Amino acid sequence: MQRKRTLGALVAVTLAAGTIGGMTAAPAHAATADFFTYHGSKPLASYRPGAVLDTRTIDYHVLGIAVPLKVEQVLYRSTNAAGEPIANATSVIMPPGKTKSGQAVSYQSFYDSLNVADSPSRVIAGNQRLPGGGIVNFETALITPMLLQGYPVVMPDTEGPTADFAAGPEYGTTTLDSVRAVSTATGTGINTSTKFALFGYSGGAIGTNWAAALAPSYAPDVNERLVGAAEGGLLVAPAHNLKYVSGTPVWAGVAPMAVAGAARAFGLDMAPYLNAKGSQVMQDVQDKSFPEGLLANPFITWQQMVKPEYANPNSVKPFVDAVNKLNLGQRPSPTVPMYIAQGAGGYFEGTPGNKPGIGAGDGVMIAGDVRTLARQYCGDGTTVKYQQLGLLSHVGTALPWAAATIGWVNDRFAGKAAPTSCGSIAKGNSLAPEVYAGS
Repeated sequence: MQRKRTLGALVAVTLAAGTIGGMTAAPAHAATADFFTYHGSKPLASYRPGAVLDTRTIDYHVLGIAVPLKVEQVLYRSTNAAGEPIANATSVIMPPGKTKSGQAVSYQSFYDSLNVADSPSRVIAGNQRLPGGGIVNFETALITPMLLQGYPVVMPDTEGPTADFAAGPEYGTTTLDSVRAVSTATGTGINTSTKFALFGYSGGAIGTNWAAALAPSYAPDVNERLVGAAEGGLLVAPAHNLKYVSGTPVWAGVAPMAVAGAARAFGLDMAPYLNAKGSQVMQDVQDKSFPEGLLANPFITWQQMVKPEYANPNSVKPFVDAVNKLNLGQRPSPTVPMYIAQGAGGYFEGTPGNKPGIGAGDGVMIAGDVRTLARQYCGDGTTVKYQQLGLLSHVGTALPWAAATIGWVNDRFAGKAAPTSCGSIAKGNSLAPEVYAGS
């Protein structure tokens, strides 16, 4: 009964957060930024990926208000998109009652922000910048069913310490090293034999899929402990998404944010290609969360931001190099079972589904790209359950995906055979690398 009362109160506060939309000011709390910075005397590069650098125990916060859940936060060594060592943070949210033995889940957040203040670890600790932190507040409802069942829920800062939005490889390495770190940190109830399921939606799907794809090579020790990965609303080939959302009323503003994130992650200089408007937009989004970015730049297009000679994105060499590094179709297939849900009713969110070579999507993510990736995984021997929801958009697909994920994850831990859609997934779009069109 105690667990139900505790989680009931947590859900009530979360629903209030969702109703408010994260737009109401919240009191500041005492999580200092100092915890998130490595202060050791040894070079960071001398630590192995996943090494624990610092730990602390805090209360879980929703809208800046402490609720009766304990959290173990871990600062650990990881690797960014450029292959450099970083100190990153993750949080282990402990169930209020009995904890499952030998089982845990890693939830990758869709905080989607270029501002590090919006990262899950900071928001959970009570330091949040609204409306950016309102996203993580809302996600409490998505992890509550797992907590109710006794799973420790691990939530890494997938974008790293510099908020490298949309930089998929970094999302993957930070997720995998988070699993390593919480498995050796004290007070987490997790050890190096604990089995893990990965799950996440939208931006969280980026972390989930990249972690699953990179695990066999980057973290084989983690890969052998994974029972599966569940995701929905997946970004597969960013160059396609730039064209898909271009000029749309709701999702167009995510494009300059993604370009800014990729430029930050890979150290790219986009200034020579931007016009005055583009320079201003790129400057303005540098500290934006995705709700702020969408509101600031509706209907924007690539062509409005660049000089006339760069109207074709593929004429910009740094852009081509970056999007090819971020194309999941050019990376190895996961070896663990996958559950992938994808909406195709993007017209409900103002994105047409008839752009040549792209087709239908959920408003921001492209169904044809996801289908091709799923078929590719099937061809490589991965067991994939693919679900396409033709009448649901990006926001709408999240709810049935979340509901189905609970049973799917439970079945993986129970050792049941994973369901498959392989052999019945319709063909999709080409995921071939982008070709540089410059001289």
